[in-house]
Formats: sequence, structure tokens, C-alpha cells
Amino acid sequence: MPSPIVLTIVAAYGLVIGSFLNVVIHRLPRGMSVIRPRSHCPGCGSPIAWFDNLPVVSYLVLHGRCRNCRAPISIRYPLVEVGTAALLVAVATRFGVGVAGVEAAIFSLLLLPLAVIDLEHHLLPDWLTLPGVAVGLAFSAFGGLVTLGDAVVGSLLGAALPLLVIVVYRLIRGVEGMGLGDVKLLAMIGAFMGWRGVLLTLCLGACAGAVVGLGLVATGRGRGDTELPFGTFLSAAAFAVLLFGDRLMVALGWVAP
Repeated sequence: MPSPIVLTIVAAYGLVIGSFLNVVIHRLPRGMSVIRPRSHCPGCGSPIAWFDNLPVVSYLVLHGRCRNCRAPISIRYPLVEVGTAALLVAVATRFGVGVAGVEAAIFSLLLLPLAVIDLEHHLLPDWLTLPGVAVGLAFSAFGGLVTLGDAVVGSLLGAALPLLVIVVYRLIRGVEGMGLGDVKLLAMIGAFMGWRGVLLTLCLGACAGAVVGLGLVATGRGRGDTELPFGTFLSAAAFAVLLFGDRLMVALGWVAP
């Protein structure tokens, strides 16, 4: 386990990276560049000064409002920053700072914006999922989380299963049961975590989605055909499998203790 000093540094970097992920989350679904223009208020368009762009601190100092127009700033911004720091600290604690740790960190930094974007827009951008497949496969060739063979099989299986669901659901009900974004997301998850990891992720994500869906129906806030952000459930499940998947697989008898 890394020392407290290393974990503190990881957390600090996580806050800064989380600030950039907020830019990704806001701009990618809108087809905007994540590089230019510089950060600005979505309300009045005023550029944000560096001292108003400090992770978490600036939000608290400004009381969650733009300095110029006083428009409210979404609570999502500090939550993503703190969440990114927490994810990276959890990954560093679990995997250390070697090759597997770096791969797990990159995987987490892809999952977080995908989860939030799908929650807000019901969209999983190819700009994140497709490069993620390539990164997962590349790391597997250099001693990453899984072997190269496992990553290839996992990526193919991850893509094939939701494609099968789409075809069957369309034949039975005449509509798509899942989107192609979910296909690419599961292919990415398989590339990072192999075939066992993607199967466990799919099971956990489906169960979480079912529980939330039933809860919405029971409370009158949804119906049987209410669209849910399945990518959000899959991303959360994938992170859980990343950290605790080995124990779950042993408990399920998928692998030997």
C-alpha cells in the first residue's frame, strides 16, 4: 500500500484531473472542443480566472455562483472533483502505482465521465469508449490488469452480448433494448478487465438497473418503458468489479481461491 504522502499527492492530482473531467462532461455531449476556448461561465460567457477555477475551493469561496453574473454553478462540479480524487486514491490503495495501477487509474478516469454524461444526456461518446478499448488492449500486452488473450476475448464478448440483446429485443418488441453506446462501453470494459470482469459487470449493472427501474415504477416516477442510463449503472458496476471483482469471483466459484 502506498504511503500517506503518496496517497495525498494522488488525491491532489485527482482534484485537478477532476476539474478537467468537468470540462469533458460539459463539452463532449455538445460537440465542443475540450481544449478551446478556455473555461468560461455557461451563463454569461465570461472567462473564468485561475483563482476562480481552483478545485472545490473556488466553488466554496464563490458560494456556488459565477463571480460576474451570479448564475448558480452545478453541484456536479465539486462532486466530480472530489469523486475523481477518491477514485484515484482507492485505485492506488488497491493496485499501487505500477503498470496495473496506472491502467486502473486510466480506466477509472474513463468510467467517471461516461457515467455522468450518460446520466445527464443518455449518451456514451465514442471519443471515450473507442480509445478506451485500444488503451485496455495495449496495457494488457505489457503486464496490465489481465493478459492480452483475456482482454481480446473480453472485448469481443463485451461487444457481442449487447449486440445480441439488441437483435433479440428488436425481433420480439420491434424496438432497441440497448444502444450502440452500451456495446462500445462493454467492449472497453472487457478490454480492461477480461471476459470474467465484463460478465460480472454486466450482471451487476443489470441488477442495479432493474432495482432502480422497479423503484421508479413503484413510486410512480417511471413506467416499464422508462429509459434508464444503463451506461451509468455499467460504469459504477465496472469500478466495483475493478476493486472487488476478485473476491466476488471467488465467492461465486468463477475462480479458485
